[in-house]
Amino acid sequence: MGRAREAGWVAGLVLGAGACYCIYRLVWGKEKSRKTGPASPSPSAAEWTRKGFLQKMILELSHKRSQGPENDGTKSSGILDAQLLKKLIYLLQSTKNPLIRERALITLGHSAAFSTNQDIIRNLDGLLIIGNLLKDPNPKVKEKALNALNNLSMNIQNQKEIQVYLSQVCEETFSSPLNSDVQLAGLRLLTNMTVTNDYQHLIANSISSLFDLLSLGNENTKIQTLKVLLNLSANPAMTKELLSVQVSSSLISLFDGNMEKEILLRALTLFANLKDNIKQKENAFAQNQFNNTSLFSLLYGESTECTEKLLSLACHHDVDVFEKVAKILTIL
Repeated sequence: MGRAREAGWVAGLVLGAGACYCIYRLVWGKEKSRKTGPASPSPSAAEWTRKGFLQKMILELSHKRSQGPENDGTKSSGILDAQLLKKLIYLLQSTKNPLIRERALITLGHSAAFSTNQDIIRNLDGLLIIGNLLKDPNPKVKEKALNALNNLSMNIQNQKEIQVYLSQVCEETFSSPLNSDVQLAGLRLLTNMTVTNDYQHLIANSISSLFDLLSLGNENTKIQTLKVLLNLSANPAMTKELLSVQVSSSLISLFDGNMEKEILLRALTLFANLKDNIKQKENAFAQNQFNNTSLFSLLYGESTECTEKLLSLACHHDVDVFEKVAKILTIL
């Protein structure tokens, strides 16, 4: 499996480099013709490869992939040359070929694991160009654009520019097929963009859709959705929006003792965060503020079902679950 993935990755690099060769012919060929008159026949792909560009690209990215984001030297071998990044970004702008776009986005996404590359891509208007591809009709291109923005969002300056796409990210995430790669990629980006409180308000209108995914999604979708909701619940300013959302009564099944541990722990943490926020706000939240189908009523209303499930979890065999429930019961 590992060799197959590696082979596919290298094939992707070859295609990406081949696409960059198209840029070489388009840009440098035209430049040469302006300087010297009629251009001589362009070098073939094989000749261009012998000039070292393709080898350089593959060696740089292969070394970055094997070393990871850090190495023991003073200069990261994974930091791509600005000119190479410029060519890849230009490629995204100049081609409508979905396969080439996809491969170029994969390469840019990998390169964005390095802070220096994140800055270079931003300064080359890469965020704008990648962001525009969120509207690409091809799901693979859309997914890779979201993945690239996800890596680029690890940079505070980049987040300031990516925030303008949050409405589009939400639209693509919640309109995509349930549990699809596009949906998961969108949720990952929303997770990164809500780690701080700065941009959480921009997705407030999508909280209802997040709880829909939490009810309907598979295990991976539930986990990724809970990551976003946990970020929101850690901000007291988002408490009312979360508690007001209309939810299905089936959501209470998240607290079943046989629920997957990763989902159960996150659901319990969401419960604890919201309860703690209510406690801090003292009398700011009253029962009559929320209707019978709200999250507030499901978790903290007159029904005893949620309390009964918590009490049953107090006997859970897993120590992490037990400790989380014990902490919640001390808040109640």
